[in-house]
Amino acid sequence: MNVIIVDDEPLAQLVIETFISKFPALNLIAKCNNAIEANEVLSNNSIDLMFLDIQMPKISGVDFLKTLPNPPQVIFTTAHSEYAMDGYELNVVDYLLKPISLQRFAKAVNKAIEKHESSENEPETKAKETEASADYIFVKADKKLIKILFSDIFYIEGLKDYVILHIPDKRIVTLQTMKSLEVKLPSDIFMRVHRSYIVNLRNISIVEGNTVHINKKIIPIGKNYKEVLLEIINKNRL
Repeated sequence: MNVIIVDDEPLAQLVIETFISKFPALNLIAKCNNAIEANEVLSNNSIDLMFLDIQMPKISGVDFLKTLPNPPQVIFTTAHSEYAMDGYELNVVDYLLKPISLQRFAKAVNKAIEKHESSENEPETKAKETEASADYIFVKADKKLIKILFSDIFYIEGLKDYVILHIPDKRIVTLQTMKSLEVKLPSDIFMRVHRSYIVNLRNISIVEGNTVHINKKIIPIGKNYKEVLLEIINKNRL
């Protein structure tokens, strides 16, 4: 994957560049100090992933991303948690808070690589049309393809090579992995909160300690997922 760094802080650039060097799948094309430099690089190169700071001179990372008609995958890197919801609305891959640990960086990169590999297996135009307009997914169960509205999914539970979609009045079991399903779901609606659970953010009724409550089900929050979830919850807290 061809990647660029967009950040006005030299030290932040150095940290991300060092992390990138540890991943053979990533090929650093350029380091940009602002959105104007980044726009020129994007115009002249095929870029798959952009590590984008938010608070930069003249044009913020959020505003810059909104101007791009066909942006690459984006991982926000920022010291400010209040922009988390903007990230999800813009369908970014992940949102990393500085100082960034290598472990957290690796999680974000692996997610981007999975999405990149998945997109290469489907026609690009079809993938974009589906992402822009579809509010449902088809899953194979009982030798049938079943259409399920995203809004009907309370949560998804992983069980080895199977996943269970919990919808009103029933559950649907399908043969696939949590990772393969996660990349097909809109990130502004669904979030993985545990290695075994993906939840519909709109159906969370209570957040209590290390759990969320959905449709009378108490679901654990994994420690690797809690930070991002709480950023979203706090953004919408009175």
